[in-house]
Amino acid sequence: MSDFYKKIIDGNKKWVESKINQDPKYFEKLAEGQSPPLLWIGCSDSRVPANEVIGAQPGEVFVHRNIANMVVHSDMNMLSVLDYAVNVLKVKHVIVCGHYGCGGVKAAMGNDSIGLIDNWIRHIKDVYRHHHHYLDSILDEKERFDAFVELNVKEQVYDLAKTSIVQGAWRNGQDLCLHGWVYRLNSGIVKDLEVNLCGNEDLDQVYQLKF
Repeated sequence: MSDFYKKIIDGNKKWVESKINQDPKYFEKLAEGQSPPLLWIGCSDSRVPANEVIGAQPGEVFVHRNIANMVVHSDMNMLSVLDYAVNVLKVKHVIVCGHYGCGGVKAAMGNDSIGLIDNWIRHIKDVYRHHHHYLDSILDEKERFDAFVELNVKEQVYDLAKTSIVQGAWRNGQDLCLHGWVYRLNSGIVKDLEVNLCGNEDLDQVYQLKF
């Protein structure tokens, strides 16, 4: 057994002990069920742990993560998580949280082939294509990178709003709001991009589904 593997097994035991010391029935209560008010769609990057970023406890955040926090309309994994969160758990908020310095977004700015992930990154490249006039006007590469990260998050929020799942929830009068954030690794602070959708009024009419 490697030292690292033994470390994480021991770490689990210490974590359990600490929780039980705080509340002997902690895990019994947790096992009774979940009713989180929030679905978090974030990046797979190991430096952006959803619960810790917002100071939430287990049971308070339903989480889906993928490379560059994408909302792809054909991604059955993401759609299944979204459907369960919205229609079963009845979450009231969905946050798409990206982060500055995102490797997936950075890769989408170039042309180097990485492998299978090239097919996933193509969706991020589409965002660049839609906004290339604005992004290409930013001469400083770091500023352009940051702007691309922000635009990618905003586009994912709008793509969430276009799904039949979210459209159906709004049609049924469900209390559901979508938000876009970006996390800064070197400070731990999130930036609210002020794209907050609680209905489909901000979408082009072609995306407003009729049920």
